[in-house]
Amino acid sequence: MTLMAPTGTLIPADAPFSAAQESWLAGFLAGIATAGRREAWAVDAPTTTVDVLFGTQTGTAEFLADELVSGARARGLGATPAALDAVTPERLAAMSHLLVVTSTYGEGEMPDNAGLFWEALSADAAPRLEGLRYAVLGLGDRGYDDFCQAAKLIDTRLEQLGAVRVHDRVDCDVDFEEPAAAWTTAVLDRLAAETGAPTTPAPAPSSAPGPAPRTRSPWNKRTPYRSRLAVNRLLSSPDSAKEIRHYEFELGDSGITYTAGDALAVLPVNDDALVGALLEHLGAHGDEDVDGQPLVEVLRTGREVRTPSKELVAELVERAPGSDLAAVVGHGDRAALDSWLWGRDVLDLLRDAGPAAPELPELLPLLRPLQARQYSISSSPLAHPDRIHLTVASVRYTTGHRRYEGVASTYLADRAGGGTDEPSAGVYLQPNTSFGVPADDDAPMVMIGPGTGIAPFRGFLHERAARGAAGRNWLFFGDQHRRTDFVYEDELARLRESGVLTRLDLAFSRDQAEKVYVQTRMREQSRELYGWLEEGAHVYVCGDASRMAKDVEAELLGVIARERGRGEEDAAQYLADLRRAKRYVRDVY
Repeated sequence: MTLMAPTGTLIPADAPFSAAQESWLAGFLAGIATAGRREAWAVDAPTTTVDVLFGTQTGTAEFLADELVSGARARGLGATPAALDAVTPERLAAMSHLLVVTSTYGEGEMPDNAGLFWEALSADAAPRLEGLRYAVLGLGDRGYDDFCQAAKLIDTRLEQLGAVRVHDRVDCDVDFEEPAAAWTTAVLDRLAAETGAPTTPAPAPSSAPGPAPRTRSPWNKRTPYRSRLAVNRLLSSPDSAKEIRHYEFELGDSGITYTAGDALAVLPVNDDALVGALLEHLGAHGDEDVDGQPLVEVLRTGREVRTPSKELVAELVERAPGSDLAAVVGHGDRAALDSWLWGRDVLDLLRDAGPAAPELPELLPLLRPLQARQYSISSSPLAHPDRIHLTVASVRYTTGHRRYEGVASTYLADRAGGGTDEPSAGVYLQPNTSFGVPADDDAPMVMIGPGTGIAPFRGFLHERAARGAAGRNWLFFGDQHRRTDFVYEDELARLRESGVLTRLDLAFSRDQAEKVYVQTRMREQSRELYGWLEEGAHVYVCGDASRMAKDVEAELLGVIARERGRGEEDAAQYLADLRRAKRYVRDVY
């Protein structure tokens, strides 16, 4: 028997083993060593995984979810983010720790990427969740009656299903940063203490799905970038009933990088004429000191004076029970109140209340902070890396004896440029990772955006042209009159001639006796539209959430039901599958 001298093993050189025996023993010892290494690694590995789910319409909740994941890993916890709609009831039932961050949009509705989750969670067949510990963070606007309704519904339903709340829900107003940060710290510290998480940071999964998180810009509503408005061009005809303008903001040295589908937030300045009328009504000069600032500047840049707050309405009803406002509120009809308030501003309500209206010191706390307005970006960074384009309709109308103007839209149209080359408007980026051109350049796109809803789709088409994407592109666009309201007509014609825009279906509602809308054109092209869906098309909708988007979705369901011939329930499931696959997404407001 020949003895083999082992090399690089724990077996002594003079051990009386054959080659076969030595080989087996070496493998056995190596296995023990490997197991030891795995056991040692497991000591430092996260023992608890926190599932962080988000429901978002504009991207803010997703960003906060990413911060939660980073904070959890820094505390030695495992953490994975996902959209709410990506989670099935079975997966939810298998979770041990859940953190939910969700916004609310419309009339207390779930965000687009949370509707399917809520449908399953609220169903009678939803699983029991006694083994789940959870907490919910809501994002919203107290100016709406259904403030943070989506978060409230999810929080309550999880408790009903037996889950245990780790921390009370926090409902954040538009200034969400501080309360969201406090909630994040409190929740994660508690989870780390409860689970005995290791003190060393947990590694991020090496195969985490999806694109790498985008780095958030240093520019925000507290520290906006002062950008020069380089272009302010009227798009609609002077004869149009609408005033639609094209704007271009220079990015300069901001370092802002955007993608087609993102939004730009603009910090507006209130109209000097309205501020002056309000000061006159209050008997103020404007130079009164308010926390170190002149009153006139507080009203110009710090408070909402165009839209009355709920707090102001309630205060005026109590102070002036005989006012018109009090009479409307007394009926308890929300729709009637919304109708009465439409178009009225703070000055109107103060005049309606008469002598009972609050004076300046009592009024200021009832005025909400002036908020940035977000607009869908209508350019592509591949085509315009140094500028961001916007497409905005200016709001102007007259009722009674007064002229009214939109806060931000007329600020952009009339005052933001200032007629100088100096930086003027405060802006910051609002990323929207859920609304963008398909990663697959061969995938077809269907874009539905009447009026200013065309904005992101102009950017999408420029993006695809710059990328040389082979995928077909179909745009449904419309407005009132072709002669006066066909914005970007020449540009769309060039995109068609170059082959980038495969199909363009137009719907100008008032050019004929019978009203024609984009959903009318969808119905007319039902078979081909369904054919595109079957070929993998991504469908995008941009525009008014309350009417247009709902009508378009109803028609899309109709197209699917007609062409499949399997009924409404099947069509709803088909559309739900498109939504889960992120092939049906909306940018609605």
